[in-house]
Parts: sequence; C-alpha cells; structure tokens
Amino acid sequence: MPDPVITLEDVTLSLRGNAGMVEILHGISMQVAAGETLGLIGPSGSGKSSLLMVMGGLESATSGVVRALGQDLTEMNEDALARFRRDHMGVVFQSFNLIPTMTALENVATPLELAGQKDAFARAKAELDAVGLGHRADHYPAQMSGGEQQRVALARAAAPRPHILLADEPTGNLDGANGDAIMDMLFGLRDRHGATLVLVTHSNTLAARCDRVIRLTDGRIDPAQARAAE
Repeated sequence: MPDPVITLEDVTLSLRGNAGMVEILHGISMQVAAGETLGLIGPSGSGKSSLLMVMGGLESATSGVVRALGQDLTEMNEDALARFRRDHMGVVFQSFNLIPTMTALENVATPLELAGQKDAFARAKAELDAVGLGHRADHYPAQMSGGEQQRVALARAAAPRPHILLADEPTGNLDGANGDAIMDMLFGLRDRHGATLVLVTHSNTLAARCDRVIRLTDGRIDPAQARAAE
C-alpha cells in the first residue's frame, strides 16, 4: 500500500444528545492511501458521515489520533484546521451548501480568493466549464436545479486542486440521472487532479466503483473487515 494520506488511530467520537453524551465512533483505526477511492457504507446511524467529518477535521475526535498528509489534525485549533482544509481538502455535501447571495462563479471563486489565489476567477470559470456550467456562471443558486447546484459545489471543491476530496452522500438529493452524472463528474475530478477520494454512500452501485469499501456498523468497522486486516 502506498504511503497513507489519512491515518486514524483508535479514534472515538462522543456528541451530546438529549439524553446526555452519545458515543458515535468506537475505536476506529484505518488508513487511506494516496490516490485511493474509498467508499464508506453502512445503515443510517452507523457513523459514516461522522467518520468523514472527523477525517476532515469538521468534527473533533474525542480521543485517538487523526493524521492527514502527515499532520496531526487532533493537535490543531479551529483556525489551523480551517487553513488546512482550505489548502488541502475539498468537501462536497448532500445539501450543496452554496451561498445564496453569490453567483455560481462567486461561490467557486471565493475560497480561492481567501487563499490568496491571484487567478481565482479564471480558475473558477475553468472549473465551471469542466462541469458543464460555464454558461451558468452568473446565475444564483435559486435559479439553478439541484443537479446544477451540486455541480457548482463540485467545481468549488475541485478548484483549489486539493489533495483530498471528501464527499458526503453527494447524490442524496438528486434523481437517478442527475446522481449518475454527478458521480461521473466527481470521479473525473478525482482523476484530473490526482486526489484521494473518500465517499459516503448508501448506493451499492456507487460503492462498487471505489477501489475499496469499508462498512460501518454501530460506529465500528465491520468485524469481518477488521479480521481480514489482521
């Protein structure tokens, strides 16, 4: 296996719920190799999205160690994590998370501007062209379909040319045809930029496109997979 881009060592995650603290992840240890496409699958509530958020530093592990590109995310404060994600990660959510008062072009260009990229708008336009939305650059999210909004979100994630792409059910709010198109684009972006892709999905068809699949059950890696790795 090539050198890991992401490493988790005995990671737990506990969050406060109505009945007190709830342990979401239990002793997760795993690695993701450079250039690998990893699918995270499992039933609702199994911890897939939480695991993805921990990998991206969007949730802080309660215990254990999370490393990405050789850096310990568990030692970083919020500002350092934000800078790390800005420079090295692209994240795609099920709910698009576009800024409604910005055009498609501005949504893609703004993270690049914040990172100090002088060619932010030119690169943003190129990424919109790559997902077939160059003609919609001046449109606002409310003027676009769900599939178009998710393509803008893909362009925004890919524009910084990240080392790591994280996608949380990116087709969950789309119909079958749009979902298939989005996944083709996501894998295409991965190939074009040489990024490592970690993908949460309920779709067995989509999971089958990944190099490797990890199944979670009740916040743990499936015991059969854990035994196979020993």
